[in-house]
Amino acid sequence: MPAAYERYLVPVVFRPFAEDLATRAAALHPGRVLELAAGTGVLTSALLTAASAAEVTATDLNGSMVALGVTRAPDAVWQQADAQRLPFPDGGYDLVVCQFGVMFFPDRVEAFTEVRRVLAPGGRFLFNTWGPLRTHPFQAALQAGLERALPDDPPRFFPTVPHGYADPAAVAADLAAAGLTVEDERELTLRGRAASIAELATGYLAGTPVRAAVERHGDEQAVRAVVVEEMTARLGPGPVSAPMTAYVFRAVA
Repeated sequence: MPAAYERYLVPVVFRPFAEDLATRAAALHPGRVLELAAGTGVLTSALLTAASAAEVTATDLNGSMVALGVTRAPDAVWQQADAQRLPFPDGGYDLVVCQFGVMFFPDRVEAFTEVRRVLAPGGRFLFNTWGPLRTHPFQAALQAGLERALPDDPPRFFPTVPHGYADPAAVAADLAAAGLTVEDERELTLRGRAASIAELATGYLAGTPVRAAVERHGDEQAVRAVVVEEMTARLGPGPVSAPMTAYVFRAVA
């Protein structure tokens, strides 16, 4: 799964926002940076370039992601870690960053409380979340394809997890409950560009948790064919370009 994610989804969906977040991070002139839910290291690599003087520690709960991330961004310190139980001392970082990861935390207030604990006084927490599913045509088209291919039990991962934390007021409330103060919150729309719908569909079907649901169905090729057909009808065969909307938050400890 990490290899498909890195090959087909990172360049199209995640790199544009990683470059934006790294630029915002560098403007804060951090010395020690902790990254949560680093995945295969797209933001990590961008941070190492944009904030070259910083010491970057990258973490992810998934050991396979960490193993691949080490090869993609070897100048960072990599460690498997649970964001809700960070194995780091109090006040050890002046910046914590997270790219499209907070939606996955089972208890966000608990995770945000851990962020506040490991931040030095006045340290910042910089992260982004996806907007509503309708604001991401790639993923909306994928979901439509899954619902067509598996009408009796379509996977609900994309509406409920990546796009399930798309209310800025709810995010701000969780940050406040953890003792963090929102300094800045903004909506950001960037464009993703894919060489083909077939490659993009492969990334989603093989490189995300919907893979398990498709495998349980038993006819993966038939599901893929329907998904590709639906995505092509909505977006064109490729090369394709579409807007993607996210919210960017900066909070202070």
